[in-house]
Amino acid sequence: MKIRNSIRSLRERHRENRIVRRRGRIYIINKKNPRFKARQG
Repeated sequence: MKIRNSIRSLRERHRENRIVRRRGRIYIINKKNPRFKARQG
């Protein structure tokens, strides 16, 4: 999982990426390609 300052650039890398807020953190999840997981905060 990548830890990134700006999550917007990672979201646009794949069209299946979803932004999820959990416990004050912002995550990017991708069910078809888990390589794109990322976290901010």
